[in-house]
Amino acid sequence: MNSKSLTAMTYLITLIFLFSGCTFNTVKEQKTLTKQISNKTMSEKTDTAVFGAGCFWCVEAIFQRLKGVESIESGYSGGTVENPTYKQVCTGETGHAEVAKIIFDPSVISYEELLEVFWTTHDPTTLNRQGADVGTQYRSAVFYLNDEQKKKAEKSKNEVATQIWDGKIVTEITPLKKFYKAEDYHQDYYNQNSDQSYCRFVINPKLEKFRKKFSDKLKDE
Repeated sequence: MNSKSLTAMTYLITLIFLFSGCTFNTVKEQKTLTKQISNKTMSEKTDTAVFGAGCFWCVEAIFQRLKGVESIESGYSGGTVENPTYKQVCTGETGHAEVAKIIFDPSVISYEELLEVFWTTHDPTTLNRQGADVGTQYRSAVFYLNDEQKKKAEKSKNEVATQIWDGKIVTEITPLKKFYKAEDYHQDYYNQNSDQSYCRFVINPKLEKFRKKFSDKLKDE
């Protein structure tokens, strides 16, 4: 190969390398930008609410039927034991309450509307109890994620809950420190176990009242 051919080949290889490198960086930057935009969009679109209102099977079954609610996880919050099990929480000694973490679209349903459903679908006047479910793990609680949620929860407690219930509202409004997702068999429990006796005799009546009260907010089923 003569010197001119060698020079031309070197030049061509250099161009290919530079072009490939430039293309790689562009694609990489585009993917990074897309990821950032996607994350920003999701962050702006959704919000999170965490409520304790007795057995989390009931809470999940109710809230997952609301328009604007995108997902729900049953879990534990408010206690001192890390990574608690259901068996531990059931002792009432962990300090944790059974809760539902609700991911929702605030452009479809507001935090205030979720609070109205919360007050309506459980009894916030009974301390550490919902029906036959007794213990601190079944306490009524709003776990707020920021000061705005705290203010809205307190306002709703004073202005909405008191219009629904005659007794003293004992619901605690406290900051969310940690959420622990419950075991897999607790997730989507009602939909997977609707024939179970607890679902038929406890959850079904709650759902029936809920559907009548909030028919305009329900997803198509």
